[in-house]
Amino acid sequence: MDIATLSLVHAILEEKGIRRAAKAGNRPVSSVSAALKRFEAAIAVPLVRREGGILVPTLEAQSRMQDLAAANRAIQLLLSPAGPLNTVPSISLTALERFVSVARSGSIRGGAKTAGTGQPQLTRQMADLERDLGYDLLIRSPSGIACTAEGLAAMPIAESLLDIWQRLSRASGDRFRRTAATWRLGSVMPLGPESEIARMLAVLTAEWRRTHPRQPLFISSTTADELIAGLKSRRFDVVLLDLETFPAEFEGRLISRAPLALTGHASLFDRHGADLHALLQSNPIAVPSRKSGLRQQAEQFIGETLGVHERSRLAITEVDSIPVILNLVMNHGYLSVLPESSTARVRNAPAMRRLGSGYMQNLCLVWQKNALSRQAGEAMLATMLALDESEPADHAAIP
Repeated sequence: MDIATLSLVHAILEEKGIRRAAKAGNRPVSSVSAALKRFEAAIAVPLVRREGGILVPTLEAQSRMQDLAAANRAIQLLLSPAGPLNTVPSISLTALERFVSVARSGSIRGGAKTAGTGQPQLTRQMADLERDLGYDLLIRSPSGIACTAEGLAAMPIAESLLDIWQRLSRASGDRFRRTAATWRLGSVMPLGPESEIARMLAVLTAEWRRTHPRQPLFISSTTADELIAGLKSRRFDVVLLDLETFPAEFEGRLISRAPLALTGHASLFDRHGADLHALLQSNPIAVPSRKSGLRQQAEQFIGETLGVHERSRLAITEVDSIPVILNLVMNHGYLSVLPESSTARVRNAPAMRRLGSGYMQNLCLVWQKNALSRQAGEAMLATMLALDESEPADHAAIP
């Protein structure tokens, strides 16, 4: 790591943009962008996300802003003896660390021994450091090395920068070790705490902690499309999809099938009886976005029930939150297509009409085609299948 990168990253977060940071730091945009990538790679944490035309700091970036601001102040102090500079030079923290070693040991030989490098190399590095700073740090004499007044002032500043970087890199190192030790399972969103998916994931979590105490399990819920993208980018090791089929680049297994039902307030079904055409066209329908397998099933049902002209008049609302959809169904006159068994467990459950045998919520456990992901996927699969065998459920487990 070098001080120019630290300074530029601080400017990016302060200015909320790479171009603005480049202008403020008198640097090419490409250099500023490269500094951000270099820093993110070094700490293994994304610092910004793009919203519209601006860069917004992530929560990880906000937690590091205090250290980055302190580093920027220290850099300005370190460079101040040379007077105003147009740009911050790319001085490595390793060079500053070796300067401190030389100054404390009182000789190039002692500094080289501490740093584990050769004396000629260290001599050149100290000369380059002084050139980049624009002032002398060391007084060389036959009796050894002493610091100039500027060198004495630079020592605590250099040590402060080294401490700041140690905090930043140690935090990322701890995070990397936790991440490396953790299996990451992505799942489609449960209907609620009573749902089959929620029950399955809760039991898996409890059983996993008992059988894999040194291998923590992290679970995150999102849509099927996002889960597949996360599996491709290796954000997830294993995913639970509500799809019967999955991309051929992955491995996996269908683990359960649950009947789907058209759900709504009982008064809606009483009003329209068996007339599905009138029921669907007279009431708003809440469904997840097309990123979900549940939406695909809902669209298939609507497409096979209504004609093109009838479908064009439907009032469809997209909501990527199953609990919100359920609330709309129970309290606001909406219809939806939901898993029958999970909906039935809800307190004051809405009325339901089971769809045909071809409409099912299919759950597949899917993982990357590599030995490590396969190991995690098969261990989770074994736990989930053992759950299905030991607890009666009103869904069909896949043998």
